[in-house]
Amino acid sequence: MKILHTADWHLGKRLDRFSRLEEQIPVMEEIIGIADEEKVDLVLVAGDLFDSFNPGVDAIELFYKTLKRLSQNGKRPVIAISGNHDSPSLISAPDPLARECGIILIGHPKAEVLPFDTDYFKISESRPGFIELSIQHLGFPVRVLHMPFANEIRLKEYFGENKEEEINKVLSETWKKLADEFCDESGVNLLTAHLYMNKKDAEILEEPEGEKPIKIGNADLIYSDIIPDQIQYTALGHLHAFQNIGTAEKPVIYSSSPLCYSFSEAGQKKYVSIINAEPGKPVSFEKKILKSGRSLVRKTFTSVEDTIWWLKENQNTFIELTLESETFLTADERKRIHQTHNGIVHLIPKVKSQVTTDQKEHEINLNQDIGVLFKDYFKSKNGGQEANEELINLFNEILNT
Repeated sequence: MKILHTADWHLGKRLDRFSRLEEQIPVMEEIIGIADEEKVDLVLVAGDLFDSFNPGVDAIELFYKTLKRLSQNGKRPVIAISGNHDSPSLISAPDPLARECGIILIGHPKAEVLPFDTDYFKISESRPGFIELSIQHLGFPVRVLHMPFANEIRLKEYFGENKEEEINKVLSETWKKLADEFCDESGVNLLTAHLYMNKKDAEILEEPEGEKPIKIGNADLIYSDIIPDQIQYTALGHLHAFQNIGTAEKPVIYSSSPLCYSFSEAGQKKYVSIINAEPGKPVSFEKKILKSGRSLVRKTFTSVEDTIWWLKENQNTFIELTLESETFLTADERKRIHQTHNGIVHLIPKVKSQVTTDQKEHEINLNQDIGVLFKDYFKSKNGGQEANEELINLFNEILNT
């Protein structure tokens, strides 16, 4: 069988004042196209479906339309779990209707999905945190352990753990019990979760800039070695770069977000994972690159003319722009820069430090003209840089007001 794994859609995401919804529409089309082209039998969406607990109408509409098309109107099962950006109740609410389209929405940890069947597949077994699918054209069952994002409060509610008990132990025991009972070599065995997970003794993985950090209970880290041996592939969400923290034989994959969502992701390529699986054998997987969306770029320039030339040549970008110069940018220079490009998220002027020769402390004469005091103050705070005429005029305008 073939499986498509994707995660961290963050539908409704904004980058400062810029909405990303216009880019999310074509990248969802890409994911649907890959699923159809690869003829996948199952789709896993591993959390952070939306960017906020209360997504806008446009984001919700895009979400439902995408899932319906991924499911081919009920022919292909789609399993989507909530992440730390999602409201579990919002994700779970439409489940009865979604099931009519072959979509399984799981909002809460240890949720028990009610069994149902379509003309193409059915849920043949269900327990809290586990489902088994029988897909019509496959000669074997597909087992999925599922773990939506669980904060400390949700864990207490659903697992009843002691405050001192580590999340590693809670998850390890829960997953092992389910795997030992249901996951033998007669079927394909999968796990999907929205967690901050690391490989033991490996470098700690960085969470994306601007991403809500995940800390669960009293344990900072969850390690991939707690995944039961029976699990052939683990589909994770939360980290936005594609990476395997498992092994080649038993991959534990962060599939990446479909777009770059913060400047810490500048230059990253984005993917979905296509998995080939059969009972009792190691899986293989392939990264399928996603090409939609504007790239995110951090650039530093030392002249306005160089800045404008680069901006004209790189229109399909969002930019964090730093401009180093001897003097502060004038209003006209700022205007020229912003008129050249419509994707400037941050413009950071940086005046080169000037070392003053007079390092001695001197007494401040507060009886001086306030304009002279302002010039002295500005110079002392900016490495000896003189305030330009435009700034002086603005200061005088404020005084006169």
